[in-house]
Amino acid sequence: MSSNGLKFTVLGSGTSSGVPTVSCKCPTCISTDKRDKRLRTSLLVQSETTNVVIDTTPDFRQQMLLYNIDRLDAVVFTHAHFDHIGGLDDLRAYNYTTKKAVRIFANLQTIERIKRTFFYIFEEPEQIGGGIPILDINIIDEAPFTIGDITFEPLPLLHGKMPVLGFRIGNLAYCTDTNFIPETTIDKMQGLEILILDALRYEPHSTHFNLNKAIEVSQKINARKTYFIHIAHQILHSQCEKELPEGFYLTYDGLTLYT
Repeated sequence: MSSNGLKFTVLGSGTSSGVPTVSCKCPTCISTDKRDKRLRTSLLVQSETTNVVIDTTPDFRQQMLLYNIDRLDAVVFTHAHFDHIGGLDDLRAYNYTTKKAVRIFANLQTIERIKRTFFYIFEEPEQIGGGIPILDINIIDEAPFTIGDITFEPLPLLHGKMPVLGFRIGNLAYCTDTNFIPETTIDKMQGLEILILDALRYEPHSTHFNLNKAIEVSQKINARKTYFIHIAHQILHSQCEKELPEGFYLTYDGLTLYT
């Protein structure tokens, strides 16, 4: 990684149930290809001096241990569905080591839903036990914001009827959990080197792009390379990727990209 470059690591590439999916014996769930083993979707963004994770999945603890992330400068949230916030309680481990609050960044709707889901963090404790995460809450609006030396530009998206956020980070855009990208957001994504975009499965879905629609939208954005994420068990990596157009790829857990 160059002194002014960014490193992106896919911590998880799977949908809300993960892959393999519990009790399923489909070809993907029984596959021995490590690219078909998908933790819930999350991205690590790193510069020489800064570590930021996008979303704390239910697999967050496992992801932090697997990729040896012993320092975390902040967490940025796309939205408040449980597969994107479920590991938030494990942020307290960083409180223990740094003796500081963990900075989190999210829009107001996401913060309100986090407060409802993890109510005990924000209320007077009934008793002192294993502790609770100590958080420094930062509200995302329309303006770009900077964490350390990394700048995030919010990208408004729709996930069904739910407003969610993607992010442009330098020459990479990260847009998980979406089935509609407004024209004003597409305008913000021109000139990308890398697009990471939701593509759940082959069949249509009410709140996610399916593969064909993701390809169609990606061609409009026209990034140099496009990687699909939030992949369900209906997609077998080795079969699907060889059928994609030139310049299109599937993400997989541990995939590392540089800009």
